[in-house]
Amino acid sequence: MDFWQVLPAALALVLIIEGVLPFLSPRSWREMLAMVGQMEDHVIRKIGFGSMLAGLLLLYLVN
Repeated sequence: MDFWQVLPAALALVLIIEGVLPFLSPRSWREMLAMVGQMEDHVIRKIGFGSMLAGLLLLYLVN
């Protein structure tokens, strides 16, 4: 498959997955966002870095 065919599908899946929690439980999603708003920048960066590493590992394992 070509990269330009896979990229839109991957982005679509991200949007679908990101939309599940606000759709199923908007109150919990709002509370989670409020908690994230109270976090220090370095904590958010660590979470983002961990998420990127997990995504890279999963991508490596799938391919």
